[in-house]
Amino acid sequence: MSNPTVQPFFDEPTNTFSYVVRDPDSHACAILDSVLDFDYAAGRTDVRSADAIIEFVQRNNLKVEWILETHVHADHLSAAPYLHEQLGGKTGIGAHIRDVQEIFGKAFNAGTEFQRDGSQFDRLFEEGDSFNIGGLTARVLHTPGHTPACLTYVIGDAAFVGDTLFMPDYGTARCDFPGGDARTLYRSIGKVLALPPETRLFLCHDYKGPDREEYQCMTTVAEQRRGNVHVHEGISEDAFVKMRTERDATLGMPRLIIPSVQVNMRAGHMPPAESNGQVYLKVPINRF
Repeated sequence: MSNPTVQPFFDEPTNTFSYVVRDPDSHACAILDSVLDFDYAAGRTDVRSADAIIEFVQRNNLKVEWILETHVHADHLSAAPYLHEQLGGKTGIGAHIRDVQEIFGKAFNAGTEFQRDGSQFDRLFEEGDSFNIGGLTARVLHTPGHTPACLTYVIGDAAFVGDTLFMPDYGTARCDFPGGDARTLYRSIGKVLALPPETRLFLCHDYKGPDREEYQCMTTVAEQRRGNVHVHEGISEDAFVKMRTERDATLGMPRLIIPSVQVNMRAGHMPPAESNGQVYLKVPINRF
């Protein structure tokens, strides 16, 4: 069985890792968790981060088969539509995107023109689904808790866990967004940590632990079992839920949650332009 070649890309303003995952025996690849640069104060987008991925793909003569999201991100905007336009590939996310669209469609009063059936994506993945990236087989774990639609993509000896886990010295994802649940997250993490101990875990974010100077994108199942500060072996479900709930109560909202969710629930597309031809993003007052 071949294992994927993984190239990370880091966006420091949002602490986000995106990935190009390549079949080493062909030119086929997938892109995971891309970033659209966004200046919130100016309301202006840019494609510098996406262009770095495009340059890498083209320089290595790769063929993009999939543009994947691990979940509806609340801390950065997705560049999936731009990448799809430039490179092709099918878009994919978890089937429970429909739950997220229902929750946030109401929160942003998106109107009847906003479809809440996940049809903005080419493929909606369920637990146990599989798909191919060239000769690689990817399988899907549904790992909710941070959001209802979170997935882990297991590709050979690598697993892409989104926000479910961070580096062992930083812990686990928050669970206080609408549709999140700490008990559910604990059980989802159990599914990830049941993978073989040598499995490489690629993270969507890193914020650096208190004694670490460098950003890191990868750990292993064994390292997480042994040393994750929130959920290492021996931590009970009830203890985790108590810790996670108390910790979440101290956290502010991510800086880009308002624009990010409105865009990402639409598969990276902006809301439709209004009668003057201008696109707007809403700010719900006292909603979150």
